[in-house]
Amino acid sequence: MSATLLAVALSLVSAAAYATAAVAQERLAARMAATGGQVLRLLGSGAWWSSVGLNASAALLHVAALKFGPLTLVQPLGALTLVAAVPLGARLAGRRVGRLEWRGTGLTLMGLGALLLTASGPEPDDTLSLGEAVTVAGVTMAVIGLLSRPGTRPGLRHATASGFASGVASALTQTVTVAATDREGPLLSARVVVVALLVATFAVGGLLLSQTAYRGGLGAPLAVVTLANPVAASAIGIALLGERLRGGVGGVLLAAAGAAVAAYGVVVLTRSPRVALLGAEQANGPGAAPEAEPGATSWEEAAGYLPSIPVQPEPGAALPVTPRR
Repeated sequence: MSATLLAVALSLVSAAAYATAAVAQERLAARMAATGGQVLRLLGSGAWWSSVGLNASAALLHVAALKFGPLTLVQPLGALTLVAAVPLGARLAGRRVGRLEWRGTGLTLMGLGALLLTASGPEPDDTLSLGEAVTVAGVTMAVIGLLSRPGTRPGLRHATASGFASGVASALTQTVTVAATDREGPLLSARVVVVALLVATFAVGGLLLSQTAYRGGLGAPLAVVTLANPVAASAIGIALLGERLRGGVGGVLLAAAGAAVAAYGVVVLTRSPRVALLGAEQANGPGAAPEAEPGATSWEEAAGYLPSIPVQPEPGAALPVTPRR
């Protein structure tokens, strides 16, 4: 199997694992809210620990994919988490996938298919130098600071900052992974240690920024986070790591068209009533339960999923919804 196919396969399995864990976490959070349970009770739940294990496995698979595939290929495939969560969440809730969700799924898959035709490349062997990594980190922090400066309302700017932070974390993760496994230098060189610390910083920053962004609603911020992540990572890959798209000018145009179609598909998916329900509750405050979508037989079936995204926070467990009493 070529490095590109291996990277795609690892990304697909990673997305499926993230989606499964996210749906499980959301349903556990909804059940806990419905029964008045405490967060500490989750520690005694085998299902919760299983979802934690799935998240950890998905993260490791994503890191492995970054070892074998370029950022321009691996990062956009993170949108498949959203796609995989649609049928899975519907099946667990005992309902059919709606037309809006099918449309978003189809558009996302078509766009990602176009990207796959142009973004395939050899196994990455180029990495960011320590100076480049620090420069990227400094520029990103400046952009994040501008987007999330005090006084700005939480929303799309914070979501954009979260996506950039998570995308840069993925790019830096690739450098750590490749540098630590190339066997040309010490495993814990100064570059590996410093870049690993930057990865942790941006991962935590992305988590905090996303939680702030979701305070004003879910749909649009979730779409922005999902799209800003691969944009930031791919920009680093093309500008600093020598990644290129196949097909010359035609390949660039096809990739741009695919990215636009996939982006629109993600936006359509985040407009799903299941996602909107969580956003409405979050915006209205505790105790403001959403109305069940047509055809739902219980509130828990109406409670939407909140898919996780590779190397991004898991907001599903942080947004429990209080049912109507």
